[in-house]
Amino acid sequence: MPMPAEDIVALIRAALPDASVTMTALVADDDHWAAHVVSPSFAGLSRVQQHQRVYAALGGRMGGELHALQLTTSAKAPGSAMAPGADSGR
Repeated sequence: MPMPAEDIVALIRAALPDASVTMTALVADDDHWAAHVVSPSFAGLSRVQQHQRVYAALGGRMGGELHALQLTTSAKAPGSAMAPGADSGR
């Protein structure tokens, strides 16, 4: 069963309330999405750890309700200044 963008955003925001989530349909089937998730809670985490948090928020729906998710994450919005010594996760 396909998963609408609104449902994906709701799951991510429930686990990461400070997150900004931008969804883009890769195919018009509610089954193939690109998500860009920006959350201050990602500060100091590696990109793998950031992605693990997002996948955990989806609660095992990957490969079932949600077939494909192209994921990018960041602790700060593009163009935002990073705190000295902070890891961008890249």
